[in-house]
Amino acid sequence: MPPKLSSALVWFRRDLRVEDHAALFHACRQASRVWCVFVFDTTILDPLPRDDRRVGFIHAAVEELDRSLRALAERHGVPGAGLIVRHGIADIEVPALAARLGVQSVYLNRDDDPAALRRDAVVRGALANLGIAQHESKDHVIFERSELLTGGGTPYGVFTPYSRSWLAKLDDSYLSAYPVERHAAALAPLPEQDRGGVPPLATLRFSSGRWDPAVLPGGASGGRVLLADFLPRLDRYDSQRDYPALKGPSYLRAHLRFGTLSVRELARLAHQRAQAGSSGARVWRSELAWRDFYHQILHHHPRVVDHAYKPDFDRVAWAHGRAADAHFAAWCEGRTGYPLVDAAMLQLLHSGYMHNRLRMVSASFLTKDLGIDWRRGEAWFARHLLDYDLAANNGGWQWAASTGCDSQPWFRIFNPVTQSRRFDPQGRFIRRYLPQLAALTDNDIHSPWLARPVDLATAQVVVGRDYPAPVVDHDLARRATLARFAAIQSPTGS
Repeated sequence: MPPKLSSALVWFRRDLRVEDHAALFHACRQASRVWCVFVFDTTILDPLPRDDRRVGFIHAAVEELDRSLRALAERHGVPGAGLIVRHGIADIEVPALAARLGVQSVYLNRDDDPAALRRDAVVRGALANLGIAQHESKDHVIFERSELLTGGGTPYGVFTPYSRSWLAKLDDSYLSAYPVERHAAALAPLPEQDRGGVPPLATLRFSSGRWDPAVLPGGASGGRVLLADFLPRLDRYDSQRDYPALKGPSYLRAHLRFGTLSVRELARLAHQRAQAGSSGARVWRSELAWRDFYHQILHHHPRVVDHAYKPDFDRVAWAHGRAADAHFAAWCEGRTGYPLVDAAMLQLLHSGYMHNRLRMVSASFLTKDLGIDWRRGEAWFARHLLDYDLAANNGGWQWAASTGCDSQPWFRIFNPVTQSRRFDPQGRFIRRYLPQLAALTDNDIHSPWLARPVDLATAQVVVGRDYPAPVVDHDLARRATLARFAAIQSPTGS
């Protein structure tokens, strides 16, 4: 091992934990003194609404990260350590802090979002001008970038062969935790001027927002609470995950997104249980592989942020104009007249979360029933999802719109009523978010406009007054979608 560096700086971003943290481990192992920084980046924060629930979630995670670093250092006889927190433009703040501290290296975990790559390149250049190295580690996924390629040396574009390769390569070397604790004595006391701690949300010009920690606990400790709650349910994950009225999902998306839990730990748990014969664990492990798959798609094909993965589908003639805008508003606000779609959209608005099956149903409805460009829906989810992750969100939307890699075939279109009857058969989820329909029978609640007048009267529901009539007829919309996609498949459409 080369001689130790005298000092280093760890830059936390979407990895807000102390345990099993790649960059923190490498810094503490290779340097004698290590400081840690988090930047509330105004480039990201300024465009957000002042009550954005993600900022509240991140703020709580950063506060806990500061406490965890202090406790970790104190256990190793280093009082006065902790987190340096800045509020400003990250690509200015980080090099300036590194220069003032006189560190030799800055350590960080990679982020393949295109905006993050541009930011990190600017920081790398600024640090190089100061004679400071930038060291990057993989931490957010199990396999990244070009770690998994086809036999021809090209990126995978289909999930099934990718997942086979993912599983074949999976072993302890990829799942083992980084033993941060072993080297934590390298953490250094904070300089006098950096002991201000985490500024209040109000100082950042944000309110606590709509994030409710009672609904989704925050920080690494909140992630542990949710994980402990999920593990006894893991074996039933495959049979319960598609039913929004059941407690089937892990609810760990946001903790993976912000790195308050280690993906290696989750994959290790899933892999061990799958090897022991758990079908639920096998399916959950596959979901983690899907996450890696979409991240490597974003890395190799950054154009998917604004364009279809399949270039031909950039020519789809999406609906536009006044009628499309009215339909989009109805979809956003949960008043399409299709109860399962509307309940899903209201769940998103009320909680910042949407059940995974409902993400597919609502995305299919927007793109296939309303004929509206997937990019508009993707942007709406990006604005409201607490767990918003560019790679997964983009991949999911392009899957539903049939424009992406390994996506749903364009001629296969979800029927929102059939989906409702299948996955919310008693209407329990619908009744939770649409109480005005609660008195309808289990049969009628999926399509109130088809209910007998006497049954509507009994339930005291007037379609068009208490609940909207459908904004489109599904059968007619399906035919329009088939024609829309067939146009670009025919010789005249090319």
